[in-house]
Amino acid sequence: MGLVSDVKKAVALVRKAVRNRSAVIDVRRTLAAGPQHPPFHYRVAVYFADGAVNMYQMRQWYKPLAGLAKKWPVVVLSRAATGAEALLADGALPVAFVPTVRDLERFIAQQDIRVVLYVNQNTRNFQMFRYGRRWHVFINHGESDKMYMTTNQYKAYDYAMIAGDAARERLERVLWDYDIERRTIEIGRPQADHYSGVLPYTPDERTVVLYAPTWEGDRPSAHYGSIVTHGEALVPALLATGRHRVLYRPHPRSGVVNPEYGAANKRIIAAIAAANAADPSARHVFDDGPELGWQLAAADVAIVDISAMVYDRLAADKPLLITRPVDPAAAIDTHGYLSACEWLDAASAPEIVAETERVLGDADAVTRLEQWVRHYFGDTTPGAATARFEGAIQRLMDDWERWYARSVADEDDDEPDDEAELDDES
Repeated sequence: MGLVSDVKKAVALVRKAVRNRSAVIDVRRTLAAGPQHPPFHYRVAVYFADGAVNMYQMRQWYKPLAGLAKKWPVVVLSRAATGAEALLADGALPVAFVPTVRDLERFIAQQDIRVVLYVNQNTRNFQMFRYGRRWHVFINHGESDKMYMTTNQYKAYDYAMIAGDAARERLERVLWDYDIERRTIEIGRPQADHYSGVLPYTPDERTVVLYAPTWEGDRPSAHYGSIVTHGEALVPALLATGRHRVLYRPHPRSGVVNPEYGAANKRIIAAIAAANAADPSARHVFDDGPELGWQLAAADVAIVDISAMVYDRLAADKPLLITRPVDPAAAIDTHGYLSACEWLDAASAPEIVAETERVLGDADAVTRLEQWVRHYFGDTTPGAATARFEGAIQRLMDDWERWYARSVADEDDDEPDDEAELDDES
């Protein structure tokens, strides 16, 4: 068994190397054929060291960043070939492919980047931290109560942009000696101002249910995924009614660690296809597209795992159920919304029709939901979060100007006075 496992790993490594090499060639060819980056043009950089598998972390920021770029030109610093390939294919923002530190250093020297934004905690972020005289700012790729949201790595950044009061309280509980008042900036959820995409069906009398599970996780404390424990029971139950439309949007990493989880994901996708073949008017949707927004706005009820999707849906201010993890080792932060949310236990998954009807008709649940929306995101009036995000960047730019002027003055003070030197010599 050990030999077979080693062979499989070796084959996987070879395939990965071939894929990466192909991506490098494709990226360099694409960049060479396109316009060159103007020198000293960009003021904001988004640092992205991941490959294509984590593109969801970037894509949700495209529209807020495109709006920001109207005033402060934005470029994505892409370190991985498959990530750069996906970014170029999307064409949402300018991309600089900087796979080596030397490439990164060369590009930085040719630009006037004053603010660097980070959407995740990739260990290669550390290679960018070496560059001073610019602000390093963690903007994350979602709001949640997962352990990831209170990592001590927050201290590595000059600032962190957070959603609202809930994030502030979460950090206060966990991080020691961290100046939250000075180093965090509340911006809400600007992505919610840019829900995008076109409905792949015509709305009708069916109740639309979004099921958006996360991946299986790579350690017991992060075993939040529900495809095996909940999904294979609840999706068929909804497909069978003739009164519901299922929108199934699994996490793109589903099955990367646990083959059983990946197999269950494929069975759900097949069940949706079979239901559509049996009744074309049902128009159930398996969604693996790059755009996230229309799903959150269109669904009457959402069923999600403990993940950023909880808070993406919460920002939409519409009913949701959260799957309760079966693994007792899964970490659940019960200080925030998860202390008062609508849980869906695995045992209740087959009764999902009754569960969805309950949350849709519960006035108290709706009131609680609205209170939590304000606690997590503040003012959710359309455009308010985008204004806070752009205002935060403006504040950082103003601070950059102030610190830069001070550093130049200090350098001038350190220069030797020629007349004084002549006097000393005489």
